[in-house]
Amino acid sequence: MGERRLGFVVALVVFGLDQLVKWVVTGPLGVNYVGAEKYLLPFFQFTYTQNNGISLGLLNATTEIGRWMLVALTSAIALGVAFWMGREKNRIDEVALGMVLGGALGNILDRTLHGYVVDFADLHFGNFRPFLIFNVGDAAISIAVVILLLRAFLSRKDQTKGSDPEETIEHA
Repeated sequence: MGERRLGFVVALVVFGLDQLVKWVVTGPLGVNYVGAEKYLLPFFQFTYTQNNGISLGLLNATTEIGRWMLVALTSAIALGVAFWMGREKNRIDEVALGMVLGGALGNILDRTLHGYVVDFADLHFGNFRPFLIFNVGDAAISIAVVILLLRAFLSRKDQTKGSDPEETIEHA
């Protein structure tokens, strides 16, 4: 694969998977109105929701102006991520950024078409829900952020534990 294209391929795959799963859940499975549910496992079900905000329901946009402001904001962030990804030299970071970009593009498309983001994945243990209801794009973004944070933390730790090149030269 060409240099620095892997992240864009990952973004395309995440975007496509996000839209495909949303289509299956809301189309053939019929989980397509607020309150609709389809139980899959005792701890996981599809529950249709319409998210008017961004992560964790922040910046809730219930007006047309708010909707388009969120589209503009998330589009600007997506452009920044794409720019960063195009310059990134580390393959793991490039893949993680591709996951962020693909998830963001899926949510941007939803907000543009519907005025909200379709969320449906409902992980729970009894009444305990460790996450809000989410979608494939949200999951990809969350996993990618964890990867980027771990990489940043571990690479910083490696730099402090690494050998001093000048010390090596002095002992040679």
